[in-house]
Amino acid sequence: MTPDIPDVTRARHGRPVHHWRRDVVELAALFTAVAVADAVANLIGHGPDGPALLMISAIVLAATAGFHVWWSRRHGHAPPVSDTGARTAAAARPAGPSEQPAADEVAGVLWRMRTTVKDEPGSLAALCTALAERRVDILSLQTHPLADGTVDEFLLRAPGTLVAAEITRAVAQAGGTATWIERADAHDLVDAPTRVLGLAARTALDTAELPLALRQLLGRCTIRTLPGAPAGGGRGPEPVPAGGVLEDTVMRLPAPEGGVLTVERPHLPFTPTEFARARALVELDTRLGPRIPRGHDVLTLPEGDHITVRRVDTGDLAAARAMHDRCSPHTLGLRYNGPVGDADRYLNHLLSPRFGRTLAAQTASGRIVGLGHLLWDGDETEVALLVEDAWQQRGVGGELLGRLVAMAAEAGCESVYAVTKASNTGMVAAMRGLGLPLDYQVEEGTLVITARLDPTPVATASGPQPPRLG
Repeated sequence: MTPDIPDVTRARHGRPVHHWRRDVVELAALFTAVAVADAVANLIGHGPDGPALLMISAIVLAATAGFHVWWSRRHGHAPPVSDTGARTAAAARPAGPSEQPAADEVAGVLWRMRTTVKDEPGSLAALCTALAERRVDILSLQTHPLADGTVDEFLLRAPGTLVAAEITRAVAQAGGTATWIERADAHDLVDAPTRVLGLAARTALDTAELPLALRQLLGRCTIRTLPGAPAGGGRGPEPVPAGGVLEDTVMRLPAPEGGVLTVERPHLPFTPTEFARARALVELDTRLGPRIPRGHDVLTLPEGDHITVRRVDTGDLAAARAMHDRCSPHTLGLRYNGPVGDADRYLNHLLSPRFGRTLAAQTASGRIVGLGHLLWDGDETEVALLVEDAWQQRGVGGELLGRLVAMAAEAGCESVYAVTKASNTGMVAAMRGLGLPLDYQVEEGTLVITARLDPTPVATASGPQPPRLG
């Protein structure tokens, strides 16, 4: 190992440091050489062949000097930095807090990218070469053939210093068009067949999983179900063929319960492969019919009463209507924020597992005293509570709300919102009890409270995270 050179002998600003002792030695050597050259010249110059010998000596010395200069430049005294792994003085310094490399630069960043290439030999190879030149690793690749080209979907790991615009620019230069890119996470590392099978299994267990499965399958999209016979009356949507309809960024499929299921994804057209996968999931749900996981959780309220929390569906419609009859008009008005007489007409829709999940709190005798709904509203999620008058202010609403929000977080929802009247202090207290960031919007007496979810478990009024009820 070469010992460290003292700082006084190191180069400063790219120039070597000179010392007077070295200069004296070089001058003495120069004078000695001149004296020897003069003596040799006098000795040889007076001979018969003196001028010729001097000319030959000059040529030999010039050639030797030139060879020495060439050899010195090609074989320096120190090996190149690229060969030794040596670093400059600035690079050798320990990095300060602001100079420490980011985690993304060390581990790389995951990206999901989709681009369209010509359906001809070499087009995909050119794309892969362009990515490799920028040190982008292709973790997975799916191809979606089209009539006039091929849509290639990549999962990439790129250096942390490489921004999305540089990746898309490289793809465009390699022949890719209509390129779309977004950040990915570790869940995207699962290969497509495994992910689709997992979504099918979840859908087979629970009807309410269908919208979530479609959203995870297709990415960010808006899913709406238009029933064949609207609850408020009127004409239903135009029916679609049994095989569904694909129109660029919109697909329409026959809804399992009747009506039309619409899936829309702005700015990113669906491919025939995605359409076939979505249609298969909807057909599976239709064949299995309405179903929910059976399970319950017995809780002890602060006052000592025992209640059971379980999933309910349209099979519990009679018990839910009976609870409606026991609720006061004021309570129903706070819940539905509209004409009380219309409440019963929407119960069948609210209890259907195809539109969301419903939890019920019931007594030991089986009487329902509280209902909590988690409703898939397009790309948003709504929560709603109704607690019988005699059971209010006893923690029932907080227990139901905590479990509904935990379900929303498990389903990957970014937020949930509740719509009620500004005078509904019970709902406001229940939302505040979640311990989540809240946004409030009030307009003409209507209050909308939005809770932003995070990956941490949501606590209920009793404290610990509840077990999953489907």
